Amino acid sequence: MNSDESFQHRDTLAFLNQRGPLKDKLVAAHAVVQNALPFVARIALALYDPATTMLKTYMHSSGEDNPLEHYQTLIDNAPSLKRILEQGQPRVINKMLTFEDENSPPHIKRLGRQGYAASYTIPMFDNGEFIGFLFFNSYEADVFSERVLQELDLHGHLIALMLIKELSLLQTLTAAIKTAGHITHHRDPETGSHLDRMSRYSRLIALELAKKHGLDDTYVESVFTFAPLHDIGKIAIPDDILLKPGPLSDEEMNVMRTHTLKGRQMIDELIENFGLENLDQANIMRNITTYHHEALNGSGYPQGLAGEKIPLEARIVAVADIFDALTSRRPYKEAWSNEQAFAQLQALAGEVLDADCVNALIEARQEVEQIQQRFQENRLG
Repeated sequence: MNSDESFQHRDTLAFLNQRGPLKDKLVAAHAVVQNALPFVARIALALYDPATTMLKTYMHSSGEDNPLEHYQTLIDNAPSLKRILEQGQPRVINKMLTFEDENSPPHIKRLGRQGYAASYTIPMFDNGEFIGFLFFNSYEADVFSERVLQELDLHGHLIALMLIKELSLLQTLTAAIKTAGHITHHRDPETGSHLDRMSRYSRLIALELAKKHGLDDTYVESVFTFAPLHDIGKIAIPDDILLKPGPLSDEEMNVMRTHTLKGRQMIDELIENFGLENLDQANIMRNITTYHHEALNGSGYPQGLAGEKIPLEARIVAVADIFDALTSRRPYKEAWSNEQAFAQLQALAGEVLDADCVNALIEARQEVEQIQQRFQENRLG
């Protein structure tokens, strides 16, 4: 045996080898950074949605010290960040000003009021595709020297790789779901851009409810990501029922209702096949697929759950799904106006639909109209 052999050194990055939520790994990474650079008070991640050019807060490591939770903005409304993207290079600010100019974007004002004195922002790319920004913030000015920046570059790219790994798993999963959705789409005329709209309505509702229910940005983003799979189980419904132009018989309706449990089985298989059993958001996927047809009064299916026994994400998706169905043209009906659809949602609130979810969507009517304009009906519905 080598007498010089030792196992005393502790690998400070060992958390990278462990299974666990990305948030826990980000907090662990922050602790490692602070051990060497104690002035780094906050590490935060923002994601970019290329379909809408929207930047969205996603995750942070700073506990309650988080001035930008549940925030989103068009990248065109964040010119300083847009310049970083255009340059493709990180940006250092060693003396942040307190921005109280009424023309300053809200995120600038919030960061200034929080008291951050310096920041380092890194654009994140996955195989050349822009995915978002990584932020290091400090309450001390003049701390981001060249030596410090070189160390933060190393940690920043490790954090970005952790994010990319998780997003890649989710994107691979959602790509599989999207492919399955296209299969359903060719059989079910009620899909198409419906999924684009209802998933974004779901996100609007989750954002409006975030404060009341203590929802973090990761939960909100997960609802948006997984809302489109709510009807994946329809793949298993026979054509003579799925495509029937007239009303379904009681027996046919019973078969149609099995799409929730069939969808749950498919999601469980996808989670197992993609090795996502430990993913925090796995239950959000399951709940959306299984319970989006439950009703507050217990009259829904598949389990007849009532009230708050219905998972919140399923209650959110139910409202988004019904609203888009009402406001979309179908072979058997004309599209309702938004006002007509909102009135119908209010009539169902408290009995079938969650009243908070209904009110949240109505409160966001301006954003609803923007989504409708962006993702208009196409010939396939």
